[in-house]
Amino acid sequence: MSKQDFTKYQSPFSWRYGSDEMRKLFSEQYKIEIWRRIWVSLAEAEHEAGLVSSKELKDLKSYQSDIDLTRIAEIEKETKHDVVAAIKEYAEKAKNGGGKIHLGATSMDIVDNTDFLRIKEALTLTEEKIKKLLGLFAEKIDKYAEVVCLGYTHLQPAEPTTVGYRFAFYAQDLLTDLETLRFVQSTIKAKGLKGAVGTAASYKALFDSSSSEASPNQEESSRHARTINSAEELEKSVMERLGIDAVLISTQVAPRKFDFLVLSLLASIASSIAKFAGDLRILQSPMYGEWSEPFGTSQVGSSAMPFKKNPVNAEKICSLARFVTQLPPVALENATHSYLERTLDDSANKRIIIAEGFLSVDEILETAEKIISGLVINEKKIKSNLSQFAPFAASESIMMYAVTKGANRQKMHELLREIAMTAWDDVQNGQENPMRRLLSENKDIARYVSKNELKKLLDVSHHIGSAPERAIKLVKQIKSKIQ
Repeated sequence: MSKQDFTKYQSPFSWRYGSDEMRKLFSEQYKIEIWRRIWVSLAEAEHEAGLVSSKELKDLKSYQSDIDLTRIAEIEKETKHDVVAAIKEYAEKAKNGGGKIHLGATSMDIVDNTDFLRIKEALTLTEEKIKKLLGLFAEKIDKYAEVVCLGYTHLQPAEPTTVGYRFAFYAQDLLTDLETLRFVQSTIKAKGLKGAVGTAASYKALFDSSSSEASPNQEESSRHARTINSAEELEKSVMERLGIDAVLISTQVAPRKFDFLVLSLLASIASSIAKFAGDLRILQSPMYGEWSEPFGTSQVGSSAMPFKKNPVNAEKICSLARFVTQLPPVALENATHSYLERTLDDSANKRIIIAEGFLSVDEILETAEKIISGLVINEKKIKSNLSQFAPFAASESIMMYAVTKGANRQKMHELLREIAMTAWDDVQNGQENPMRRLLSENKDIARYVSKNELKKLLDVSHHIGSAPERAIKLVKQIKSKIQ
């Protein structure tokens, strides 16, 4: 991490949240490096079209990596235009080729293609981290597929499930996110080179004028075959150099709907992991005590209460996710309110929402990886909770069995409800759950359920349906998708 100037406002994303790798993608330095890459790629293609000389192209390439961000900022103060400032700074160094920088282009030919390249790289980085996280989930599912635990609905004891099956729920959501990410990757495209309103008129004009009268560059190009002869060929050549595809139709900007797709994806990833983190926070509370995030030997839970072991990482995930899930509406409004061929309604917030959306999700994914890798599963507490509330969970099995033996379903449901409520009062008063005794002493239940059968039905470890088998099937799906 580079040295920060903490005497001025610093975004937490510049040092606290997100990886250095993701921060680099959205840095000013990397942005200008891509601008230079696009300008050089354009010059290379225009050289093949006879519009830029060999000497000019060589000059541009020789200064491609020589970037002075301070000088660009100084020029921007005067010009009030970031792209023009970067062009001028580049041209100050490249004396021969500087006059051909940005030839035929409009600012958004550079900015939007750069944004797409950064998004493309960020999506790839995000995909790798999702795959790693899914691999960790798969390990947990496989390990705990048959470990029976109490299920909770409405945060109240319900029927049993398994620890592995619960993990599978989170993993399945994340697997959907991985598939969505790949859809977004295959759907979004760059603007390409289409000029001020998307018609590519400026590029066409270059070829029209170069065909009508010879220029020094054309005289040079006459010594070898001119390989690019139209605006369409020029765009294709530049895009191939950049390794990206261009949309067929654009205005001055690429479709802003693409930003909405990207941020919707990020919001979905954040939501999936926040669901896991939120459940972990519940299960870590002492009343449940079944799971807990790793806690360092020197970690401090509270400045006032030394005993505290707070789920701070899970809470951080939930907090960042709440931020990310609010970003898609901004992008949607950008798409809606970019009037006619272009306005600046999106310009200021787009500099923030894309970078911070990716950095937030990056931090979420890295934090989740640490949590899952060191997650503590307290099997003793799981068994204790299951034993305490198992008689309640067995009530459905008892009811169904009794009905198969001739009982009235509605009457049996009411009888079991009354017994359960009596037992629940005792549990709430700190007493041992008396439901087993109340069930075994009830004569109406004894008419349909023998004591031996009641004992079997009260063992809810068998009342988990096909949860283990389906959890393992998901593991196989995950492995096939992350290889």
